[in-house]
Amino acid sequence: MIEENAADRLDGAPHPRERFVLIGHGEAERSLLDAYRGSRMHHAWLISGPQGIGKATLAYRFARFVLANPDPARLAPAVPDLTVASEHPVSRRIVAGAHPDLLALRRIAEAGKDKIPQDISVNAMREIVRFFGSTAGEGGWRICIVDAADDLNRSSANALLKLLEEPPPRSLFLIVVHMPGRLLPTIRSRCRTLPLAPLSEAELVAGLGSFDEVKIPDDEARAIARRAEGSLRRGLEIAEGGQAAFAAAVETELARLPATDPQALHALGDKLARRDDTQFDLFLDAVTHHIHASVRAGLGEGARRLAPLSEVWEKIDTAAAQVRTFNLERKPFVFQVFGWLAEAGRRRT
Repeated sequence: MIEENAADRLDGAPHPRERFVLIGHGEAERSLLDAYRGSRMHHAWLISGPQGIGKATLAYRFARFVLANPDPARLAPAVPDLTVASEHPVSRRIVAGAHPDLLALRRIAEAGKDKIPQDISVNAMREIVRFFGSTAGEGGWRICIVDAADDLNRSSANALLKLLEEPPPRSLFLIVVHMPGRLLPTIRSRCRTLPLAPLSEAELVAGLGSFDEVKIPDDEARAIARRAEGSLRRGLEIAEGGQAAFAAAVETELARLPATDPQALHALGDKLARRDDTQFDLFLDAVTHHIHASVRAGLGEGARRLAPLSEVWEKIDTAAAQVRTFNLERKPFVFQVFGWLAEAGRRRT
């Protein structure tokens, strides 16, 4: 793993160029493969979607495939996806950041400096001009990955637009973007859009288990997946922040309702007493998920049976706002919440 100080790198996890596993997005992968195999390759692809769902991983996966298979006419018909073995020479050079025909535009600190720039500057764009102005090092494609276009400033966005308007021969732009609506409309109009959806909970659990660098027990992975909002990056941040065990403990006590374990609630209250806003948010997310799941499960029971859940949610929402506003003790809040939930559960039985 290359040591570097970059905005797109998550401590303890491999960079997307080092990932050989794509979680989800099978349809998007097939779209890229079909376009390449059918010689219908657009010179610029806008890979869009929420942060942390695998957009950059897909971009590097496609770049690796194209550079390893520079002639689409020679692709075997049975090739099912964009897999390239990690031992392939192209894979090794990309992992090392040393492939002459791949350029990645990212927010990364300059050599010997710690500060990560706030944007991708026009100076970085000049590197693209030099890159595409030279002959492909291995006689095939030249590929530029922009990760992410959200980081372009006005000058660098306009410089990218000029390249997209007059693309060099056998050039490929893979542009990762979290919020495509904020891009210049003229950039969007010159790209083929490939939107990616947030990952499902099952995909997140599989993704969390796919890292050699991070080991997460299955029960914790399921608890993380429920609140990672479809983002594998968000799930890893929760796990790395030491929040996974706490989230799993809250889930365990919610599953016990309407019964309660005072000793376990004391333990949860002690952890929340540290004024950790992240844990407080996790606690509220778990409670919200529990209430929503209970409502969905009882949709056929009628409004009268669901009324206790609506009432308890209003109480919890009001009490949580007071805890935040007046910096109140959080352990009593834990007991309040579980008391209200237990009572609501008994009223519905």
